[in-house]
Amino acid sequence: MSSTADLLPAAGPAGTGVGVWLHGVTRDVDPALLATTVGMDGAAARAVRAAGLVAVVSAAPLSEYGEEALRRNLEDLAWLERAARTHHAVVAALSRGGAVVPARLATVHHDDARVAGQLTTRRAELTAVLDRLTGHDEWGVKGYVVPGATPRPTEPAGSGGAGAAYLRRRRAQLTAREEGQRIAAEAAGAVHEALAGHAAAARRHPPQDRRLSGAPTAMALNGAYLVGHGAVGGFRRLVDALAGRHPEIRLELTGPWPPYSFADERPAGPALTVREPDRGPAT
Repeated sequence: MSSTADLLPAAGPAGTGVGVWLHGVTRDVDPALLATTVGMDGAAARAVRAAGLVAVVSAAPLSEYGEEALRRNLEDLAWLERAARTHHAVVAALSRGGAVVPARLATVHHDDARVAGQLTTRRAELTAVLDRLTGHDEWGVKGYVVPGATPRPTEPAGSGGAGAAYLRRRRAQLTAREEGQRIAAEAAGAVHEALAGHAAAARRHPPQDRRLSGAPTAMALNGAYLVGHGAVGGFRRLVDALAGRHPEIRLELTGPWPPYSFADERPAGPALTVREPDRGPAT
């Protein structure tokens, strides 16, 4: 998941009390859906209505989600993964019912009145985003370097004994690695440009570290694409065609996702992965 619309977080003291975690903003929501959607505290999510919009929220005990507690917990990768997964589950449920503006992870307000105030203040902006996202989903395409897919330079002949031969081999290995990275980067750029031309909007996030991606090779492309419901078939076919055209990188298509990368006009920050094995290539 990537950063999204930044309704102002609460700035009150951590410790006792309960804050309000914002999941996302929609035009309307089915009460039956909320009743079966679990929020941050393990209870059902609920709606805050104002200015013709609906903010879907859940209770957030300040002992865990207050400002000071969040500062600590956001450094804990296990805690962050659990919080991101819960937040994503609510946003994903909302997106199945229509357009949603996902809130930035860990957006916590003091109370419902603060949430309602933000809906009123930002009504025009949020309505415009909802209009833009209606009928679209986010699809992700990641490209991983394929070792050996590029020609390896032959080791130059020479003399000088074992030490010189070792240095030549190392130089050849480094040259091959650099050339492979260059070719993979060019392929990733070409793939992104082609996919962006088939999408309503596109974002190219920084490549994820292998510890986050879980892949055995480096990531060359971490793209997000806003695709209309009627254009998904063509988008899938284009990904398949590009995979055959660029064997230097292995393409992985994921989605559909809520539009985390397109909830506002600013370039989004690095994507936050929520691993979901059942949401593989159709994260």
